[in-house]
Amino acid sequence: MPAKTFARRVAGVWREILGTVVSAGAANAGDIPALDDTGHLDASVMPVAYGADVKVLPATEALSAGNLVSIWNSSNTASVRKADATAEGKPCHGFVLDSVASGAQVTVYFGRKITGLTGIVPGQRYYLDTTAGGFTATPISGAGKIDQFIGEGISTTEIGFEPDDYVVKAA
Repeated sequence: MPAKTFARRVAGVWREILGTVVSAGAANAGDIPALDDTGHLDASVMPVAYGADVKVLPATEALSAGNLVSIWNSSNTASVRKADATAEGKPCHGFVLDSVASGAQVTVYFGRKITGLTGIVPGQRYYLDTTAGGFTATPISGAGKIDQFIGEGISTTEIGFEPDDYVVKAA
């Protein structure tokens, strides 16, 4: 969808002007921003240090959009892999919105909401799952497994991401 327009008087003549969806920086100074096709402001129109809390890291395994991920030290390099509640050592630190192959760089999100999901129940609590990269509505049990709350359903397609510290289960 094209950007919304507004009327502006330029040199005594009314002109239709497009809102700026993606900023090129100083060249767009004074422009009025417009929402993108998803109904959100592009990060490029936001002030420096204002926007998603993210970090780009190398993936040490293939990741799918929506995977919960764990940051770990791979040969003295901060790297990312699928979070997993099967055993201590792969707690959830963030999530990814893009699918990437092992070795590729991926943007890891640390807050806000996980989008593009299906079957989410608004108000339902969700936990890190024993299926790598996944989540479940059932708290984890079983000796040596980790129980970690990751957020609550806020619509049928989104989870408000608020990971808690984890507990290693005794039984």
